[in-house]
Amino acid sequence: QVQLVESGGGLVQAGGSLRLSCAASGYIVSINDMGWYLQAPGKQRELVASITSGGRTNYADSAKGRLTISRDNAKNTVYLQMNSLKPEDTAVYYCNADIRRRLWSSPDNYWGQGTQVTVST
Repeated sequence: QVQLVESGGGLVQAGGSLRLSCAASGYIVSINDMGWYLQAPGKQRELVASITSGGRTNYADSAKGRLTISRDNAKNTVYLQMNSLKPEDTAVYYCNADIRRRLWSSPDNYWGQGTQVTVST
């Protein structure tokens, strides 16, 4: 069984920073794309940023310049450094990953349980 476990969320004042982490565990052959999504109350889940196994990144326009995604392939972990946080960044942040569990199979998509980020004024 594969699990994605997020950590690092919490309450922070506007202008502050947080660093989210997401570690994949279980029997893993390889991990392709990893990413972070957010879901604000009453809204659909949306992409924040993603990163390929080779380190190529993609950001939502709202994240550019303030948020940085990175990964440590040896640790099967993806990070999201969040700077200059705004109240509108308040949401549950979910980790997502395409994980291959068998050498010759296609990867399956997995979600973490989510971590709450609250930015106060």
